[in-house]
Amino acid sequence: ARRIKLYNSGNFFDGQAIPRSDWAGIARLLAGFQTVIVESHPRLIDARCKEFAALLEPDLEVAMGLETVDPNVLPRLNKHMTLSDYESATKLLNDIGVRVRAFILLRPPFQTEIQGVEWAQRSIDFAFSIGVECCSLIPTRVGNGAMEWLQENGYFDPPSLSSLEETLDYGVSLGTGRAFADLWDIEQFFSCPDCGPDRVERVRRINLSQEMLPMVTCHCGT
Repeated sequence: ARRIKLYNSGNFFDGQAIPRSDWAGIARLLAGFQTVIVESHPRLIDARCKEFAALLEPDLEVAMGLETVDPNVLPRLNKHMTLSDYESATKLLNDIGVRVRAFILLRPPFQTEIQGVEWAQRSIDFAFSIGVECCSLIPTRVGNGAMEWLQENGYFDPPSLSSLEETLDYGVSLGTGRAFADLWDIEQFFSCPDCGPDRVERVRRINLSQEMLPMVTCHCGT
């Protein structure tokens, strides 16, 4: 399957980063792909999505950051959206035949390790319940300066690889939609150099197969 993901400095559907006048040309360039994935903020989803989808030969999938359904954390992430906004955007997209992919953070700031897993699982439940077809689990990382400050002041710690495995297993086991774990720079989450690579390979295989696989055992016990 040939897929392409569109990135831009702003938001595809805001009419600024990529003007509407360029859409037909973009559609011609995308001919031959099976799926086009566009990232968007939920509050910018409107009838323009239907207009763009109609221009495309490949299927359109819209990816939106849900982040977390934790009511004590979502407002602090500066997303400028509510769960109602997200649900409305998902319904609009489903009504015009566009699939939705939700980005879900595993252990964002202000959560413990246990809370991180619990709220990621609740976020998966919410996403699938409103019509999201695919959930992408993203272990929250440092690297932008703000996360380092939060970590230094006791508001954030990165999740463990075990928590990522547990959450992915949960999402796949539901059998409701696809669930994936983001493996970019995953080595930073290793707690054991012996089993880390094998555990990541297990996650990679689950990503591809969407089937449960036996856990990796190791002397480290993690």
